[in-house]
Amino acid sequence: MPQQKDIVRIAIQMPGAYPQLIQLDQKKPLTAVIKEVCDKWNLPGPDNYALQYADGIQTYITESNRLDIKNGSILRLTKAPGRCAEDLYKGIQSSDSGVRCDSLKLLADVSTDITFAQEFISRDGHSLLVKIVEDAHEAPLIMTHTLTAFMELMDHGIVSWENLSSVFIKKIASFVNAKVLDTSIQQVSLAILESMVLSSSSLFNEVKQEITLERLISHLQVTNQQLQTKAMALLMAMLLAGGEADRQELFEFLEKRNLRQYIHKNIIHSSSSVGDEMAHYLYVLQTVRLNHLEARMRTPLDSYNQEQREMLHGLRQAAFETESESNLSNERRRSLCAKEFKKLGFSNNSNPGQDLSRCPPGLLALDTMAYFASRYPDAYSRFVLENSSREDKHECPFARSSIQLTLILCEILRIGELPSETGSDYHPIFFAQDRLLEELFCICIQLLNKTWKEMRATQEDFDKVMQVVREQITRTLSSKPTSLELFKNKVNALNYSEILKLRQTERLHQEETLAPPVLELKERLKPELLELIRQQRLNRLCHGTLFRKISSRRRQDKLWYCRLSPNHKVLHYGDVEEETETPSIEALQEKIPVADIKNVVTGKDCPHMKENKGKQTKEVLDLAFSITYDVEEYSLNFIASSRTDFCLWTDGLNVLLGKEMSSESMRSELEILLSMEIKLRLLDLENVPIPDTAPPIPKPPSNFNFCYDFSQAEQ
Repeated sequence: MPQQKDIVRIAIQMPGAYPQLIQLDQKKPLTAVIKEVCDKWNLPGPDNYALQYADGIQTYITESNRLDIKNGSILRLTKAPGRCAEDLYKGIQSSDSGVRCDSLKLLADVSTDITFAQEFISRDGHSLLVKIVEDAHEAPLIMTHTLTAFMELMDHGIVSWENLSSVFIKKIASFVNAKVLDTSIQQVSLAILESMVLSSSSLFNEVKQEITLERLISHLQVTNQQLQTKAMALLMAMLLAGGEADRQELFEFLEKRNLRQYIHKNIIHSSSSVGDEMAHYLYVLQTVRLNHLEARMRTPLDSYNQEQREMLHGLRQAAFETESESNLSNERRRSLCAKEFKKLGFSNNSNPGQDLSRCPPGLLALDTMAYFASRYPDAYSRFVLENSSREDKHECPFARSSIQLTLILCEILRIGELPSETGSDYHPIFFAQDRLLEELFCICIQLLNKTWKEMRATQEDFDKVMQVVREQITRTLSSKPTSLELFKNKVNALNYSEILKLRQTERLHQEETLAPPVLELKERLKPELLELIRQQRLNRLCHGTLFRKISSRRRQDKLWYCRLSPNHKVLHYGDVEEETETPSIEALQEKIPVADIKNVVTGKDCPHMKENKGKQTKEVLDLAFSITYDVEEYSLNFIASSRTDFCLWTDGLNVLLGKEMSSESMRSELEILLSMEIKLRLLDLENVPIPDTAPPIPKPPSNFNFCYDFSQAEQ
């Protein structure tokens, strides 16, 4: 007798017959199960049949994946993959173009299944597709189906891309280079070339020789967003696959063709929204382009380098009108230089190069200061002279502030980091400006001086001021400004008092000195507010979230959706298409009972992170989580699109398991809710009449001598 845990209750369909409800014994060979099903329907030749899922992704059932079958699954009796492969192999060689077209269309659909792909490739079917492409005699629709089927077969990694002939590569490149051709053919051809480029350096060189970059850029200038995205994907693949010289050559070509300006005007500025895939490629382009600054960022100042010394002394000479130094003695000259470098805000005024020895930001800090001094000389002089005329403890040191600000900008823009496979956090402002880092620096160094005055800061407050400035910059950039002018207006509007409100620093500081009755009230309120957060987390899980599958070749077209059932008893999930918004539970074929979930793990403890140990970035590790179920033998692996989604899902799953929520998002929300609730409870409204009309505006004071004019330099 089979054990109960080995039995799965399923339904099996076949066109023209009543479904069979069976209890599938997972210990019984699959061939025996298929024979029993065929016998019930009086079908001869059970070897010619196989089982596959009837809904969703219609994968063939094999001995290796049969344990994935869940109770309530609906399967279909269909042609065995070998028989299907044989029929399609013959169909695509038919003399009837209609039969060829139908066969290739079906082939493109079923080639997503690896079991079928193995059967078809074992018959050398992929070589037949290569020949069809090389001959190029077929109609556009047939050619589209051929290329799509070929791409799906190659995606399984059964056949190496390096086995392809030069004739085939040239033919695919000719489809991309053609000025008049069916866009469907060009889309698939671009995807094929992208896979080639990412697979090996030799194929990258071949593709680079065959592709006309002018034509590739022209594909970005069409209205077809899918064609735009595929063209951008190939460009990014070529940037990532090539060496430093290749990247520099490609960037120079793109700059000459004003690609950055075109993207800003026609893809970012004119579109109401940028698709996830295009957002990823824009993020990659931004990251790779900014990384050309990495070398300067990691190089300290060389005191013996004449050019660097001249740049350093140029800062001093641009700020102060000095007498001719040639007439001064060496001692007098050194004394004058030291005094002026001190006014500039260097810590080591006798040897200012020491301040620039820290890497990062290294020479990049010198570059940004020199750019500010030459590009905006009036603002530079005003900054230096205004602060050098203040008391020592109140002056804002230009050089020290500039070095730290450059480091902050490098960290915010992630200069020196490799592009993440899931990253999509691009800055539209990058595509609106040739020298983003330098121009941002020029705006932010003046912002820093303004914030310093608003905070009435002293030298001891330096780190605190820099923290506020960092937050001003990150909050403004998160609003995705599309121009420098917009960024400048927004970041200057976000003054110190606004930051105080947003951060609620006063609330956090006061909690350390709360009176005992208030602490008691806080503890009494916590359970109620935690329950409110729990319900919000469960509601978010019921709504569901779209997740992205990660592959080794950076292809980003595989999506899946996961959501919790309204009764909080089952997790439903399944693959979806790009344009899907919120699929119904019925559309998600896979499910996991909550009762079967054993644990939630995050980061490097996740199975999919252990499999790729050392290959994932810190960003991906911070967004990864998994649930283990069925005695921890199986796992469902996630990579959240943002830290917010990560916190919502890990909190929600812990609630389902009866565990405590532990995310930073939960703690922040709890503190905000507690603060609001305590303030409301402590309002003394007893016997306080609430007027029906607003109180009258008081008369203005007799003078305004109490106001401080920040526009005037302090004396």
